[in-house]
Amino acid sequence: MKLSPEDLKEMGLFKYYRIVRKWVCNQNDILDADLELLVYLSCIPRFTRDEFIKGVYSYSWDKTRWERLRKNGWIDVWRHRNRTTIKYSIFKTSYKCNMLINRMYKILLGEEDIPMTQTNKYYKNKKYTDKVMNKCIDDMIKDPDR
Repeated sequence: MKLSPEDLKEMGLFKYYRIVRKWVCNQNDILDADLELLVYLSCIPRFTRDEFIKGVYSYSWDKTRWERLRKNGWIDVWRHRNRTTIKYSIFKTSYKCNMLINRMYKILLGEEDIPMTQTNKYYKNKKYTDKVMNKCIDDMIKDPDR
């Protein structure tokens, strides 16, 4: 089944994308570009370092992105190279990454709400931007068309 632009508009899939993206990035201490790259990579079952580099072309240059994503557990090694028969390692997005992206999709589709508990970094209202994000999240949760 192929979706049309009208289907996406009726679903309102991107209506709250910015709020959800900001919340996910803030809660998990990742950059916006890293999150969008992880969404791209999660669509590829397995990838090499070269495919990662091809996916990064449209993002701002960040020399440490690959190691940071691997070190923080967003990308796992699926198969290690052995320098004789297997010339390069193959990677996949981690379980942690897949669960985060699935949760993001569920929030965008309205199947799940952004939790407003004390573990939410915006909950503390320390900064003006936290108050604004709390207001946006409240409006999103109360939206009957979501």
